[in-house]
Amino acid sequence: MAAATLLLVLTVVALGSGHGEAFDPNPLQDFCVADTTSKVRVNGVACKDPAAAVADDFFFAGVDKPGGGAASKWYGFSALTVQIPGLNTLGESHARVDVAPGGVFPPHYHPRAAETALVLEGSVYFGFVSSYPDNRLFAKVLRKGDVFAVPQGLVHFLYNNGTAPAAIYASLSSQNAGLVLLGDALFAGAIPDDLVAKSLLMDRHTVGSIRANFRRP
Repeated sequence: MAAATLLLVLTVVALGSGHGEAFDPNPLQDFCVADTTSKVRVNGVACKDPAAAVADDFFFAGVDKPGGGAASKWYGFSALTVQIPGLNTLGESHARVDVAPGGVFPPHYHPRAAETALVLEGSVYFGFVSSYPDNRLFAKVLRKGDVFAVPQGLVHFLYNNGTAPAAIYASLSSQNAGLVLLGDALFAGAIPDDLVAKSLLMDRHTVGSIRANFRRP
């Protein structure tokens, strides 16, 4: 009886420890190259036949230069997703982010991922804020070759306060990290004006004026 109880306790501890160490589900094979033509819907993308995998499934070219990514004329940044089919189910994703002089990647968070950022070019003011109630700011001016880490789920930002374009390479600990832009969530969404006003200790007229800035074509 004692042995059975001990086995049960050890099993629960092992299951709990394994769950706490990984953000995305752990893979059950060496690799699962994404089959983008499959109609199967799983937690990730369906795998193509491992025998059909080739070196190019684990390769991406073009991170050495800007361009080709989704751009934001309001904030002054562009983001290029690094598409590597062989990373499917492995719990990570990558992007190159370019920020024009004076541009920002505004305060945001990734609900499912921690992030590390490597500066490729230029310099940026980069940082994050700890959770309530401390709200401590951890920030530094980063230059080419510097790396900064952001814990999972914490609000962080990127500001190019220099005179030259800047670029970073971002690595995230989830295949689908998620992105919540705080300004957009509050002012571009459907949260009632009076609730936003009370939350930000301002009046409804001010909320309405700010919302007007978020009405985008």
